[in-house]
Amino acid sequence: MQRYTMLLVSILVLVVGAVFLAPTLWQLVYPYAYREIIEENARANGLDPLLVAAVIRVESSFRKNALSPKGARGLMQIMPATGHWVAEQIGRHDFNEEQLFEPAINVKLGTWYLRNLHDQFDGRLAVVLAAYNGGRGNVRNWLYEKTWSGQIDDIAQIPFPETRHYVWRVLRVYNIYRGLYAR
Repeated sequence: MQRYTMLLVSILVLVVGAVFLAPTLWQLVYPYAYREIIEENARANGLDPLLVAAVIRVESSFRKNALSPKGARGLMQIMPATGHWVAEQIGRHDFNEEQLFEPAINVKLGTWYLRNLHDQFDGRLAVVLAAYNGGRGNVRNWLYEKTWSGQIDDIAQIPFPETRHYVWRVLRVYNIYRGLYAR
């Protein structure tokens, strides 16, 4: 009987410990690194910092030196051509693609680009995320040709499997971040 009681007490301690440690454990899996940089740039571009953190988590898992097989770089996985275009738009004439590995510059350019997509696609989050991953031209075509309605409920209609999966992942991670870090 004493052995049974010890087993029950041990299980109870584990369950109570898991309940109290759960947010901390989840924050290890879903970190919010570079928080100050993210919040400053998100605020400057009228974006939710937790959305930016979710994009970074999905794009690079917060690895500042991430390099995709296609050449996307840094935290927000910005292609060099996009980096040059955004830098030109914001008046950064000293830009070079190696700067995409610098968190402050990468997040500055990435949040500006997200905002630009937000404005172009009337703030429709699923559409903005699809354009960030699959290209604004492709998304414009999908919407124009009615291949995709642009609605969150119709994400399965996105023709590119990678983009479809990306949008689902960012939205899921965004919900997790809001649960863990929303004030």
